[in-house]
Amino acid sequence: MELYSNYTQYLVAVDCIVFGYDIIEKELKLLLIKRSFEPMKGSWSLAGGFVEEMESLDDAASRILRTLTGLERIYLKQSFTYGEKERDPGARVISTAYCALIALRDINKEPAVNSEAHWRSIAGLPDLIFDHSLMVNKALSDLQNQIKAKPVGFELLPEKFTLVQMQELYAAIYQKQIDKRNFRKKILSMGILEKLDEKERETSKKGAYYYKFNKERYEKLEQNGFYFNLDVS
Repeated sequence: MELYSNYTQYLVAVDCIVFGYDIIEKELKLLLIKRSFEPMKGSWSLAGGFVEEMESLDDAASRILRTLTGLERIYLKQSFTYGEKERDPGARVISTAYCALIALRDINKEPAVNSEAHWRSIAGLPDLIFDHSLMVNKALSDLQNQIKAKPVGFELLPEKFTLVQMQELYAAIYQKQIDKRNFRKKILSMGILEKLDEKERETSKKGAYYYKFNKERYEKLEQNGFYFNLDVS
């Protein structure tokens, strides 16, 4: 006799919310797929699927993302678990959402050809199945709160970058225009950027100086109680 046999069995799934920053198009994008089975076959969806019997949630998320999009070695972090009774019309499904944030310059921007996966701008997402829009909105809100208090944005920029490129990144994540003067004043006042002698001259004749993030200085400041705060609201 199986343990817990008197209890109703439910399906367990994972859904992957993968944000990608495109420094060329200055946009935050979301990886979506065309759903290949019913219900809602052919609709836009996050990369998701069911957890197999002998795998963990983390392993399932990595497997599903790799299978559906071709992306590998992406760091996925648990976001939230969704279990409303009627969230999936096919059955009672409890799904844990995983979130990732990557720089599109570091990967092949086009996922596997046969996966029907596409990068879509956060500013113009199509309708998504089930409660996937809710998942995305929560993950985006969490990301916006995270970049206020931690310098995670630097991971999405090249090793050397201009203040304009940094401002464009934060504007893309916050999904709003940012005051140029206030943004520069805040970030430079922290003392964690190192100004280089080299200038970027592709977008203007005068050129803008490159900077780089001084991680060692930031870590020392953090040990002494420094609080990173780049709230641009």
